Amino acid sequence: MIQDLARRLHASSPRVLEHEGAEAAVLVALTKSDDPQVVLTRRTMHLSSHGGEVAFPGGKKDFEDADLLTTALREAHEEVGLPPERVEVLGALSQSMSKHGLRVTPYVGLIEPDTDLIPNPAELDEIFTVPLRFFLEDKRHRTDAFKYRGKTHYVPAYEYQGNIIWGLTACILVELLNIGLDAGIPVRPRPEHQ
Repeated sequence: MIQDLARRLHASSPRVLEHEGAEAAVLVALTKSDDPQVVLTRRTMHLSSHGGEVAFPGGKKDFEDADLLTTALREAHEEVGLPPERVEVLGALSQSMSKHGLRVTPYVGLIEPDTDLIPNPAELDEIFTVPLRFFLEDKRHRTDAFKYRGKTHYVPAYEYQGNIIWGLTACILVELLNIGLDAGIPVRPRPEHQ
């Protein structure tokens, strides 16, 4: 599964969005195993944005960051204690716009299954993993439709062990599976991708 995903990601052409504002990057960390797991976090409730939500490690680009990949790796180190040198980067997925107007670039990387991850208590309540096969089965909890800035967004939502995986995180996972594993999961394109 990992070899197919790596080959397809390398050959893909992710969408790049025109944007002059703030940027962010996230790391979609997958375990190198026969049954790959994706690393997710649950943000603490007291955060001013995305409190209590399930997300990938990531955040806003700092002035000192050389590029967005540096941002994704730095944020993963700060949030879950993942050293950048322990990540084998496979490539990027399409950029999307967050509800806060950030252009978000997801990077996919492999980590060893026994990598010790520790949540930063100032930012996270929990780190957990979900088997990729769970999303491949597309047992979505629901699909939400909502208006934002005059456009309708259709967002899949998955429930795994009491955690709701929704929003941009779920959209990134579906793109990963559709591009990387030719999963054919039906989802309407995000408005910024049309």
